[in-house]
Parts: sequence; C-alpha cells; structure tokens
Amino acid sequence: MKELFQETELKMKTSVDHFHDDLKHLRTGRATLSMLDGITVDYYGTPTPINQVAKLSIPDPTTILAQPYDSSLIPVIEKAIMQANLGLNPASDGKVVRLPVPPLTEERRREIVKRAHDLAEATRNAVRQARREGNDGLKAMEKEKEIGEDDERRGMDEHQKLHDHYIGEINQALEHKEQDLMTV
Repeated sequence: MKELFQETELKMKTSVDHFHDDLKHLRTGRATLSMLDGITVDYYGTPTPINQVAKLSIPDPTTILAQPYDSSLIPVIEKAIMQANLGLNPASDGKVVRLPVPPLTEERRREIVKRAHDLAEATRNAVRQARREGNDGLKAMEKEKEIGEDDERRGMDEHQKLHDHYIGEINQALEHKEQDLMTV
C-alpha cells in the first residue's frame, strides 16, 4: 500500500513540475533568461545550449544580452534565436547579441492567459488520473484481500489529500502567472 501511495504521489508531482516548466516558457512581456531555455546553437557541428556558448544577462527589463565566448558564433546564435520562433529579433554589434523583448498587446496577453489555463486544466486532469489509478489499485488490493476495507478507505482519503494539495499548487501557480501576464 505504501508503494502505491508513493507511486501516486510521484505521478502527481511529476505532472505539477512539468506544468511549472511550461509556465516558465510562456512570454510575459518582460525579459527572462528562461525564454532562451531549449535553444541550441550549432557549435562546430554539435548542438549546444545557448547558455554554454554565451554569457546571458538582462541589462534592463526589456532586453536580453548574449555575449558569446567566441565572436564568430554571433551569426549562428542569431540564426538559432530566429529559428526558435520566440517573436524576438536579434540585433548584434559584432561583440554582443541584443534581444529586445517587445511589449505584449492586450489581445496577445489574453491569448497567453488562455494557454496557461489550458495547461493548468491538462495538469489537473493528470493529477486526477493519478488519483484514480491509485484508488483503483487500492480497490484491487482490497478485492484480493491484501488489505481491509478500513485500509482501503484510509488510502483513498490520503490520495484525496494529495490530490487537493497538488490542485491547490496548480491553481496558485496559475494565478501568479496570470497576474504576471496582465501586469503592464
């Protein structure tokens, strides 16, 4: 029963962690280094994360600065950023690549909030599914007489508490992201 409980919690936690990662990648109109996560640069034939070939910084809230360790990589970095389809237009002066982050329109903000709500709902469904699978496991154990009815009920209550905890975490993260997005 303990293994089943740990497995259920792991599934829920994994779903929520994935949701947090997805929220990081939603643009808010402010410059964040997480916007560049997942962008790889062709570094002498090897796909390499951009943060390993350039020093990334945020000099002001609307600009990301990428200073390559090797200045011959500037065109490659610009190309990688353009191909990432982030809506950013890189500009270089021969030494650094500047990425101005344009402000979001009200309509675009609403679209991103809607996307965040969709991600939250998908994550809630994953958490519910993990609870359902855990409860089904408890029912099967009770049917096989491995545990009693009281243990089954206690296990289901524990699964419900876990469910409520992770759903609350999802709602809190969504609310925080929504405030971030709607702040001009």
